Amino acid sequence: MRVQRKHVLAGGVAVVAAAVVAVGTGFGFADTTPARQSACQGSITFSAEGGAPAATSDRLPVGTRLRVTNLDNGKAATVTVTGPSGSCVLLNAAAMDLVREPGKNVIRRNLVERLDGAVQPGGAVRPGGGAQPGGQTRPGDAQPAGGEAAPSACSGAITFSAEGGSPAATSGQFPAGTRLRVTNLDNNKAVTVTVTGPSGSCVLLNAAAMDLVREPGKNVIRRNVVEVLG
Repeated sequence: MRVQRKHVLAGGVAVVAAAVVAVGTGFGFADTTPARQSACQGSITFSAEGGAPAATSDRLPVGTRLRVTNLDNGKAATVTVTGPSGSCVLLNAAAMDLVREPGKNVIRRNLVERLDGAVQPGGAVRPGGGAQPGGQTRPGDAQPAGGEAAPSACSGAITFSAEGGSPAATSGQFPAGTRLRVTNLDNNKAVTVTVTGPSGSCVLLNAAAMDLVREPGKNVIRRNVVEVLG
């Protein structure tokens, strides 16, 4: 009888475990990776641009409607592209507040859907999201041709928001009021900017600052040096 009781108990545990797995899968706990394709790859961050929820993009035309979903909490925001930036999708502050997790300025696991039905080439969403557009610096990224690597306060590519006004920047690393010199190592152009607020990047230039240092037709500065002036 003791052996039979063990078998009954083991069978009951197996049934309960199977039920837990089934419920977890139904609610998205067991596998949160959607089968749908995403219009953008990599992490999503934001600019300090105000106004109603919106986004900017370097590849989606103005007027494109997007649904951006944070796969870590299931929250979604529907936004319209209002202008250019250096990211596939860059949310403004209001849109980011709708989908972010408390204290986080980057959405690494995300799904970006075009509501007009088109899908930007890029394939299925990968578990874990991906690298921030531009990624980490590769050997030589922050290094002038033929010279020693220059020290930089930020690593990775620099992009920009559609925020207007005089040259300025936002940052997830430096407090408001910090003065920075940003140099594009591909053309040696530099701009001095003051951090005016938070963003999800180490340094995110506004449109006027980007225009002073970018190369024609490029929305990303991959080889750069960021110096803190105080």
